[in-house]
Amino acid sequence: MADDRPVPLDEYPVHQVPLSMKHVATGDRNAYDRCIFHVLDHEGRFLLILGLGVYPNTGVIDAYATLRTGETLHAVRASDALGDDRMNLSVGPLSITVEEPLKRLRLRCDPDGPDSLSYDLTWNADFPAVWEPHHIQRRGDRLTLEGRRYVQAGGVQGVIRAGGEDITLAPGEWTGTRDRSWGVRPIPGEEGGRGAEEHRTEGFHWIWAPVRFDDRFVMVIAQEDADGHRTLNEALLVRGGFRDVQLGWPHTDISYRSGTRHPERAVIHLTDPARKPLELGVEVLTSSPLALGAGYPPADDWQHGTWQGRGWTDRRAYDLSDPGAHPLAGYGVTDHAARFTLDGRIGYGIFEHGSFGRHDPSGFTGFDSVAP
Repeated sequence: MADDRPVPLDEYPVHQVPLSMKHVATGDRNAYDRCIFHVLDHEGRFLLILGLGVYPNTGVIDAYATLRTGETLHAVRASDALGDDRMNLSVGPLSITVEEPLKRLRLRCDPDGPDSLSYDLTWNADFPAVWEPHHIQRRGDRLTLEGRRYVQAGGVQGVIRAGGEDITLAPGEWTGTRDRSWGVRPIPGEEGGRGAEEHRTEGFHWIWAPVRFDDRFVMVIAQEDADGHRTLNEALLVRGGFRDVQLGWPHTDISYRSGTRHPERAVIHLTDPARKPLELGVEVLTSSPLALGAGYPPADDWQHGTWQGRGWTDRRAYDLSDPGAHPLAGYGVTDHAARFTLDGRIGYGIFEHGSFGRHDPSGFTGFDSVAP
């Protein structure tokens, strides 16, 4: 028999529908609420990615952390039954504590031996959080994704430990970005049915780039279909105390590594309100495919929202020295730590990119097409 008593969050006047905060307003099994953090040093030596999510209609809470250092990707993943205290953001060794909403968060991963990945970090916002465009996708008539998101950039302090090494995050030498999203997003376990059979994806092209400069934050998003039709678009300049500035319709020229779709450099063409062209330069420093360790599709060892049983924790390391060892990673989104330039300024952030199947503007003709 289900326990339908009030939960602690019901004490607060935050309800949007006449339901307990234990329940979401939709019965869709794919309902989710989660976050992702990126922590990167400015030399490209380390890229830490971590996140936590809850899936109310499948009763799952899970979290992950991956650290790229050299050619090794350290990964920690944890999953458990979702409890009633939605303000307790912890699963196994992984936890996130909101110390001051929208301003300061504590990120922790407890160790499991002297060589295991662990960290204790404080994330501090340098700029206000800003909304990303409302994101909707359909397959045929079925709504498959509807997400509400905000993004933010800041600084990070603390210590990361991995492989017996202590990595101290020195002020001014590291950047942190984060993204919060909730809504409906596919999780594994649902039959594709007619939609999957009759509405196969020909191609998908995605860029998501939060960039922190000393005095400003820039956010660029572009999602395109196989023929280049833009289905999601954002280019925004954020400065504390000023109104956000829209930077037009971004177009991107990407230099790919020969024989791959791995970006090495890029130029994002923007336009200020006076129609002055702006160029956001991108130099990739290091990369982490989200299909390895972080649970994003098409990961074949663990994906978000899947039931692993109570108290599940997994730690492992991936060898990234041989790209052919992980063939599925190329069909998922990859997060690239990058150095950016804009009007003489140097900034740091993430150039998240995924390009699969046909993309006419890039000259890719199918899923097996790569850069010359």
